[in-house]
Formats: sequence, C-alpha cells, structure tokens
Amino acid sequence: MKAKNKLGLVFFPAFDWAISPTHPEREERLLYTQDQIFEEGIQDIEGIKFFNPIVAEEKDIQRVHFPVPDVKSRVTKSHLVSLGGTIRAFQSVMNGEVDKSFALVRPPGHHAHRVVYGDRGFCIVNIEAVALEKIRQEYRDLRVAIIDTDCHHGDGTEDIYWNDRDTLFISFHQDGRTLYPGTGFIEDFGGPAAYGYNINIPLPPGTGEEGFLYVLDNVVLPILDEYKPDLIINSAGQDNHYTDPITNMNFTAHGYAVLNDRLNPDIAVLEGGYSIEGALPYINLGIILAMAGLDYSNVHEPDYDRERLRQTGEITEYIKKVCDIVYSRWKNRDDLKLKKFKGLKYVEKPKQIYYDTDGIMENQVQNFKICKRCSGINTINSRSDTGYRILGITIPRDACSNCIDEGYSLYEKTSKKKFTNIYLQDKVNDRYLAK
Repeated sequence: MKAKNKLGLVFFPAFDWAISPTHPEREERLLYTQDQIFEEGIQDIEGIKFFNPIVAEEKDIQRVHFPVPDVKSRVTKSHLVSLGGTIRAFQSVMNGEVDKSFALVRPPGHHAHRVVYGDRGFCIVNIEAVALEKIRQEYRDLRVAIIDTDCHHGDGTEDIYWNDRDTLFISFHQDGRTLYPGTGFIEDFGGPAAYGYNINIPLPPGTGEEGFLYVLDNVVLPILDEYKPDLIINSAGQDNHYTDPITNMNFTAHGYAVLNDRLNPDIAVLEGGYSIEGALPYINLGIILAMAGLDYSNVHEPDYDRERLRQTGEITEYIKKVCDIVYSRWKNRDDLKLKKFKGLKYVEKPKQIYYDTDGIMENQVQNFKICKRCSGINTINSRSDTGYRILGITIPRDACSNCIDEGYSLYEKTSKKKFTNIYLQDKVNDRYLAK
C-alpha cells in the first residue's frame, strides 16, 4: 500500500505531565491511538513517515506570549517538547520532506492567550501559534488559515490573531452559551486591522455529521477559496465526538475523516478530545488515512449507529441560518469595518479571563492603534489576583517605522512603579525585551 500524499506523523504522549492521574487530559489520550495505529499497520505504509519531536526554545514562546513572570516559571519540559513536536511537523512540510503532517502531541494549546499566568482549559502555551510564528521567521509573507474544529471555542488562538489580517482564524464549536470557555460568538469578527478575518460559527448541542459537514461546505470552504491561503492548519480537536465526556455533540470518526478529506489541510495539530478509548483511536486513524489520501470508508467505532446519531431537523435548520449569517458578514466585511471603526484612532478591548485549572482571575484591557500604514502597535494592561500587574507591548510584523519607534519609546518610558513587569515583542526584528 502506498500513500497518495506523503504524510509526516509526530507523536509525543508526554508521559510525565498530567493535571492529575485520572484527569481526562493525560498520556493515555495518545497511547491508545498509538496502539491502534500500529495494530492497523500504518507504520508499514509507503509514504508515511514518523518524525521525532525537537525541543522548543524560550524565544519561540516569547514571539507569541507574555508569560508572567517569565517562560521558566510557567512552562514545563513536556510543554517544550509538545511545542517542538508541532514545530517539527510544520518544518517537515515547509522543507518538502512530506506533503502533509499531523502533530499528535500533548499538552494541547488553543486556550492559551497572549498573556499567560497559568493553565486554563488544559493549555499553557499555544502550540499552533508558536510553531507558525517560528516558521514565519523563515517564510515571512505566509498567508495562513487556521481552522479550529475543537468542540470548545479556540479563544486563545483568536486572541493571538485577532488583529492579524494574514492569519484567517475560523472556529466552529459548540455554542459558548452552553460550554467552556463561554466565548466564540458571531459578532467577534476581528480587530481594526483584520476585521472579518476572525470567524466564529457557534453550533447547537446535538450537532452531528450532517451539521459539521454543512458548515464546512457552505461557509469554511467558500471563504478559503476567496482567501487563498498559502497554508491551511487544522487545529484538530476531537471532542465533538458523541462519546466525549465533557461535551454535547454527535460527530463521528468517519465524519472527522470526511472533514479532513474535504478541508485538505497542510498540517493538523491535535487539540482536545477526551473519550480516550471510544473515540480518539478511531478519529486519529481516520484523519491519518484522509490526510494520506487513503481509503477511510471502513473507519467506524464499534458502537456506531447512524440512525441514533442523526441530528434533528430543528438543529439542521438552525445551523443553516447561522451559516447564512456568518457568510453574509464575510461578504460584507469591508462595509462592516468602515461602520465599526470610522473616525477612531484606537480600539479598546477589555477582557476578564479565568484560569480554571490554577484558579487565577485576570483582568486586562487591550489597546489597538489604528494606523494607516500598518496594523498598529498593541498594548495589554493586565492585572491578576496573584499580585502581578503587567504591560505587554507588541509591534506587529508589518509595522511601519513610526509604530516601531512608538513601541520602543513606550517600553523605555514606562515606569516600573506602575507595573511589576513590562514586556516588548518586536515582531519586525524578532526581539523580546522584559524588565
């Protein structure tokens, strides 16, 4: 048997990291998948290649995050290898070793915002964003689409790319009114430099294969056809599955395979999914076969029952209405942007973030400068109930000379009397400063 597409696989189950021995985010998430893959003989298929993860560096994290007080205090060795595994998956595609890659790594990352005080939603660092920004140091002009198919809204990835027009973020997920993290609504459409490029598609509990594929065919794929990304990344959460213990959806392993076949991502990165025995081995097998261009028609769970999992007509009609609204907003994004930001010089975005694993509450205000020449500098004024008050300054990749100067001036002039920590990310020159 030979794969139609050369596919790279990176495994890292993180044996020494778990929130607790019985927590759903633990090493068995990947060990059962590993057993299934070897049982099916995936390792013997010509064109499928396994890569070992590398170890990420502190600088890789600093391109994306403001870890408080620093990287060493927040990030474990397991996180550095999970990040490194994702980076290796990206590298294998970009340097032509394979056509596509799948990073089967943990801990996951899509709930990690730019500011990091601790663990939230089982995430500390955003593995897709860290890998992407490292790759962008070599391939600077990449136009990228991140499609988040996790059942939970990818609020961390949204936060990182909210004002980045070169990174289209589309998340379809269980409605935030019914599930953690309580975000991801249609109206959250992006920042002043990237309005329309942050797309949320909230779906009702009980959505099944029909609903997910309808969203893909009628919203996601048409938008991708218009956006024309250089790279498509699937933030491949698997907790939409009908057996997942912490969600309320009815997706299937076969449905995930069809989704990846039609989406045709260059890179997939494992995110959530906590039905360790009943779902993950079958979903991952389906995704691998689909990405490799192999037959996945016989991938089904032992208890699969199509009629039992069929979504109701009411859910179908609701999803169609949501899709019509979202796609209409995409088509009218330029007019909506003019109305929303007309006459403004800055945009403020207040936010309260709860770190559910560590019990930390953060209050922050982001400030986005509207610049005619670039995306404008961005600041985050953040305070946590652990005693930190920080200022994070970001100079975007496309910054003009005035915004670069303004960012450095603000960093140098801001007094430590007001803040415990002050940080500067200079994405133009790949520099990170902290005091």
